[in-house]
Amino acid sequence: MHTPVVSKGPNVFIALKNWGLCILLPYLNYLFCFHVTHLVFRFSFFAFSVSWLTWLVFILTSLLYLGCYKFMHYLAREGMDLNADSGTSEHIKDLILLTVIVQGLAIFTDYFWFFWLLAPLRAVYILWVNILGPWIFAEPPESDMDPKKQRKMERKMKRAGMM
Repeated sequence: MHTPVVSKGPNVFIALKNWGLCILLPYLNYLFCFHVTHLVFRFSFFAFSVSWLTWLVFILTSLLYLGCYKFMHYLAREGMDLNADSGTSEHIKDLILLTVIVQGLAIFTDYFWFFWLLAPLRAVYILWVNILGPWIFAEPPESDMDPKKQRKMERKMKRAGMM
């Protein structure tokens, strides 16, 4: 797939916006196909093992699909590149694909829903790598005080019993 090239004018934004909406179509197909497949197989062929938990998770996946699609549609409408290698759209696409795979496997047993716990684990990992880890292990800033003020501060701290 290639990004459309429009050189100038207001058509640049319109072309990019339409390009972003075209990227959403395969994900919409995944959502619809797996959701209908799960509905048909799980609630007809494997109906003997359907419980209230199965219905609850089915409704949660429906809400998650709707929320992810609406969010990506909003990002595309605002002109954001949905094909970027990093960023919010990439995380949303990963969440959609994880849910599609888990829902496909959960046709056979409800225990596959535990793989859905990979999403918060990945979120914690990204939070640690990008925000918490660098913040915790960052070098302390150098003091900007001149040596005279530094010695005075050290004497005050020694008198107060802090050193």
